[in-house]
Amino acid sequence: MRLMREWWQRCCAAIHGAGAVQATQPSALQVVDPRDCGLVDAVMGGWFQNASDELFRGFSITADDVVLDLGCGHGGSTLFCARRGAHVIFTDSEAEKIEALREKVRETPARQAEGIVSNSLPLPLADNLASKVIALEVLEHVEQPLAILQELVRVGRPGAQYFISVPDRASEELQRAVAPVLHFESPNHINVFSREAFVELVENAGLIIESRDFYGFYWTLWMMLFWGTKQAEGHVFSGATHDQLEGPFHPLLNSWATLWHATINLPGGEKIRAALDQALPKTQIILARKPLICAGIP
Repeated sequence: MRLMREWWQRCCAAIHGAGAVQATQPSALQVVDPRDCGLVDAVMGGWFQNASDELFRGFSITADDVVLDLGCGHGGSTLFCARRGAHVIFTDSEAEKIEALREKVRETPARQAEGIVSNSLPLPLADNLASKVIALEVLEHVEQPLAILQELVRVGRPGAQYFISVPDRASEELQRAVAPVLHFESPNHINVFSREAFVELVENAGLIIESRDFYGFYWTLWMMLFWGTKQAEGHVFSGATHDQLEGPFHPLLNSWATLWHATINLPGGEKIRAALDQALPKTQIILARKPLICAGIP
């Protein structure tokens, strides 16, 4: 799901020009905005590592990279890479998002930037172009996830690194109990991937898996509370879920963010966060590589 996209722009702006977010132990439980809590949680979970220029641990970006961000949304990943001077190519099916992101990228030191409106089948890009390929919370939305991944493999260079994520099945099934039916209909989540199915999908596309990770217990619970509070208020859902995720938020959501922020800032809180991310993550992550020699290519 594109849940994180709405706050990634805020996240990147907050961490631009600073080191990794340093969590401080609160002296009192002051109310924390859910998006601010999400940023602290994300950095602790391996995202937005400024000191090492890693968008996620193990996925570093340099000015020499050509980065393709498929389904860029509001552009958190693209902006992180652009601020490292990379050549960024960002695609989305919504033209207004591409145009808005073009304006933001112009303010970065990106050595080149290309915004493309596309449904990705096919991508209007040359073979063997990108050194880094990003597809975050995209494959659950599309009718042909394998074809999309194969297209990403085509445009990646031999040896290119891939950063791919989809919602975790356990989180999706929990939400199914409380979310409106349309959350599991187009344009939202039409695919729910088990962990085994996600691995199989990536490997069938021709990629070699380097590592797997799990993240987002905080967001799993946040979304459960989001659905519950909206339904209690009689909210009528329509369209894309990510368009519903706008503040101001219900006090219960702020309370959960405040509680979680205090928890992960405890001495030893990182162990709690890591254990719960493994037990009930919102997102499953794969880092993979395109083989140096691909089938059918001498």
